[in-house]
Amino acid sequence: MDPGILTFDSGLEAARACGADTFKLLDAARRARGQATLAVSGGGTPRIMFEWMAAQDFDWFGVQLFWVDERCVPPDHQLSNYRMTRESLLDRARIPAEQIHRIQGELPPEEATRLYVAEIVKFLGDRPVFDLIQRGMGPDAHTASLFPGEPLIGDHTDIASAVWVEKMKQHRVTLLPGVLESARATFSLATGPEKADALKLVLQGPSNTMETPAQIRSAGTVWYIDRAAAAKL
Repeated sequence: MDPGILTFDSGLEAARACGADTFKLLDAARRARGQATLAVSGGGTPRIMFEWMAAQDFDWFGVQLFWVDERCVPPDHQLSNYRMTRESLLDRARIPAEQIHRIQGELPPEEATRLYVAEIVKFLGDRPVFDLIQRGMGPDAHTASLFPGEPLIGDHTDIASAVWVEKMKQHRVTLLPGVLESARATFSLATGPEKADALKLVLQGPSNTMETPAQIRSAGTVWYIDRAAAAKL
């Protein structure tokens, strides 16, 4: 199998391996450039990874933490990606507040986007290159908040955008393909039988990011999958 595809017996093993490799990459980036930049995603599988990471003895100094996307809800809302990350990682690992750069989903979507872009530019410039972007994939092969058929998939210029997700009847803010593609590394975590059809399409189907957004990749993309998700490969 492709060396960029790592298969594990369970979702827990995949999540732990992704977390362990995240620590290694962040440490290397910090030694090379004085700080490390990480953008994380929401969802159930990342929660497992974050809980494992929070229990490890890792020095978070100099790691600037951003989000791949966010629902336009308050930070304490049950659907907030920030809330999930805070509960599973931030509070436990005691990451300094000044290193946490959340999307302010409680604001109007366009304002939240403007402020988030400004925060990214402050740390990474107007052509941002993240050291690592952690991404997931939905059963419909969406990634970030870029769903099949979304016109923003064609935007390789802007950093982030507000987006209306018709499928969810929900406003969100998401990083855009140009930023996702320019990351030094991308760790994509996909586990569970409900991901098997999408994963086969993403990894073995025709290249079509407009219909299969999870095919958006950077030069250093690695997939962490379990046997259930890999069942149809």
